[in-house]
Amino acid sequence: MTIPSELIGSLPRSADSANAVKETVERLEALGSPVVTDGDQAKPSAYTYPLDGATGLSPDGIVIPFADGHTRQLPALTSGPFRYRVHAEQYLRAAQKVATVPVKQSVVAPSLLSLLYPANGIDGYSREAFLDDLVDGAEADIRGCLEAGAHAVQLEFTEARLSLKLDPSGQVLRDFVELDNRVLERFSETERARIGAHTDPGADQGSTHSLDVDYAELLPSFFQLKVGNFYLALAGEADQDRVLSMIAAQLPAEGQVFVGVTDPVDPRVETAEEVRDRVLRAAQYLPADRLGTCDDSGFASFADDLSTSRDVAFAKIKARLEGTALAAEALGI
Repeated sequence: MTIPSELIGSLPRSADSANAVKETVERLEALGSPVVTDGDQAKPSAYTYPLDGATGLSPDGIVIPFADGHTRQLPALTSGPFRYRVHAEQYLRAAQKVATVPVKQSVVAPSLLSLLYPANGIDGYSREAFLDDLVDGAEADIRGCLEAGAHAVQLEFTEARLSLKLDPSGQVLRDFVELDNRVLERFSETERARIGAHTDPGADQGSTHSLDVDYAELLPSFFQLKVGNFYLALAGEADQDRVLSMIAAQLPAEGQVFVGVTDPVDPRVETAEEVRDRVLRAAQYLPADRLGTCDDSGFASFADDLSTSRDVAFAKIKARLEGTALAAEALGI
C-alpha cells in the first residue's frame, strides 16, 4: 500500500502547442507521477471546452468575480437544443498515445454548464428541456472517458464554493448537487468508483473567488455527491486542522479523499518536507488507507492564465510527489 497522489488537471499552457501534450506527459512521467493528465493543453478552458465551435451563444453570461478584482464571464445560451460540441474523450486519447502510465481526465461538472441557461428563459426551449439535454451530454462526456480507459474521471466543481457566496442559503448548491447526481446515478457503483469530484475556492491569475467561504457550509452537500473520489483544496486554508476535523466528521462511509498539499495560487514552491508534514497532519484525522494527495487546484484552468510558470508548476508537483512518499515512509505504508 502507498498514498495515491494525483494532479487535479490543468497546467500552464506550453509555448510549443504542437508538442504540448507529449512534452507535458513526458515531463510528468519523468517526475515519477504515477498518474498523469494532458494538463488541459488543448482546452480553451477547463469549463467551456464542450462549447468550442458552438453557435447560439452570447458573451454576456454569468460573471465570476475574483478577490483581486478581475472577473471571468461565461457565455449565455440563446437558443436550443444544447449539445456538447467537444467531448473530453478526445483529450484523453491524445494523452494515452504518449503516456506509459495511467491517464486521468477532468471534465466540467454539469452544474457549471447549467449556468449557461439565461434567467429570462429561451422561447421554445424550456429550462427543463435544457437540463435533460445537459444531463445526456454530461453522461456521454464521462462515459466516453471511462470506456476509453481513463484511470479516473474528475468533475470540476469549482462553482460549489462560489455558489455559497452568491446564495448563502445553500439552495443553489443543493440544486447543483442534485443535478450532478442525476448524471452520476446513471453509472454503476463500479463505474462511480472511478469518478471523482473536485472542489476549490477558484484559482486564476493568482487569485481566488471564494476562499472566504467556510468549508462548514460546503461539506455536507459536497459529500452527497455519488462519486468514489473526493478532491479537496486544503493547502491554501488558514486553519487546516479545523477543515480536516470537519472532513473526518462528515466523510462518507466509502470513497478516497485527496487533500491538497500544494497551493497553485502561492508563487512560493513548497518543500518536500512541508508536504510531508501536511500529509502527516491529514493522517491524524483521516484513515491512511483512504487518504490521497493532490494540488489544491489546477494550475491554469484558463488558457490565458500566465500567473504561474510551467517550471514553478512542475516544481510544486515534484514537491507533492516527494513529500507524499516521505509521509508514506514515515507512516510505514
